[in-house]
Amino acid sequence: MTAHKSRRVVVTGMGAVSPLGNTLETSWNAAKLGRSGVRPVQNFDATDWPVQIAGEVRDFDVAPYLDPVTREIADMIPRNVKFGMAATQMAVEDSRLDTDQYRPERLGISVGAYTTCINLAHAARWRELMMDHQPPLYPEDEPRIDLRLPQVTIVEVLGDRWRAGGPNFVVSTACAAGTQALGSAVRAIEEGDADIMLAGGFDNMVEEVVLLSFSLLGVMSQRNDEPERASRPFDRLRDGFVISEGAAMLVLEELEHAQRRGARIYAELAGYGASMTTQHITDAASDGRAPATAITLALDDAGMQPGDIQYVNAHGTSTRGNDRSESLAVRRAFGDHADKIAVSSTKSMTGHLIHAAGALEAAITVMAIHDNVAPPTINYENPDPGCDLDYVPNESRPMRIDAAVSNSFAFGGNNAAVVFRRLQE
Repeated sequence: MTAHKSRRVVVTGMGAVSPLGNTLETSWNAAKLGRSGVRPVQNFDATDWPVQIAGEVRDFDVAPYLDPVTREIADMIPRNVKFGMAATQMAVEDSRLDTDQYRPERLGISVGAYTTCINLAHAARWRELMMDHQPPLYPEDEPRIDLRLPQVTIVEVLGDRWRAGGPNFVVSTACAAGTQALGSAVRAIEEGDADIMLAGGFDNMVEEVVLLSFSLLGVMSQRNDEPERASRPFDRLRDGFVISEGAAMLVLEELEHAQRRGARIYAELAGYGASMTTQHITDAASDGRAPATAITLALDDAGMQPGDIQYVNAHGTSTRGNDRSESLAVRRAFGDHADKIAVSSTKSMTGHLIHAAGALEAAITVMAIHDNVAPPTINYENPDPGCDLDYVPNESRPMRIDAAVSNSFAFGGNNAAVVFRRLQE
């Protein structure tokens, strides 16, 4: 099907930091092999806690991705922003984008990120630092003191580094944030407000407050003795999701702009849809209706039919209600074609990156199209009668993928979906 939009959006670069590896290449290769990035928590002492496992980024060094100015204050930059800076640098390098190839006011930023400090040690240090700098001394004595405030840091660092003078968005809708950030970026390009958007998400939810809070909600896996088998989306014996951290960023570009500069094009981001339901704070709509609406809107936006899709990267959190709801949503959105689609949850390997989840899964979906491989849902051992789709169990599947959907269905009822396809003339 040919495109129906006057301004089309393509992916020209990607970068990622995840529990599977500190680049997109290593993360994607691990996903294809069905490897798990879930391990016992190392960021803090979780001994004797109800939940002691997470998908942590290991052996990460942000130094190679910092410029001289930010390198001097690296210890002040929040961990999630470090992930985002690294992923953005990798994505820009991957796109071979030079600052002389665009006008600053035509480059924007759209990120899914948590904008409140949740790290207790960092919070204490920020309080100490801010008490040492009384308002009359700000900001003359230390122009970059604002880097201690994550809600400022998120756009400031990336904007300064890449001379971004165009639209900027910070989306904080939990599990849907990364996908909704991509949607905001797509709209900015389609509506002519930007030619290039740096879009994605970053998060570091492996923190004491988060681990304990989600534990109290009863939505996290407690398979502490077998962490690599803890995240098991769509499996009948699933007992909750696994919290994770990381980042993924995509360079989204208007098609003709990308073609003029000879950019490599991974895929077209052809459609975006979003919906809302208020049934329950943590559970998706039990009938799957609202999530199905997001998928249908994304297909309509792309000018595509259900039968055009070969693969769905599911939200697939490994919680009982969400996985059943999503299975119903896929059936509602795709009808009889649902039985012909490969559906997998890469959260079975990465865990749940919350604000960064949709961005990482979007990058993985693009790679699935690029390499013609559907990644697996690992730990799928016990079929659930309420989850009756083809979940690509345990091993990746070589197959032709021309178009795919990536789903994100968040706490609070935020639903989002994006459609990627192989570039068509």
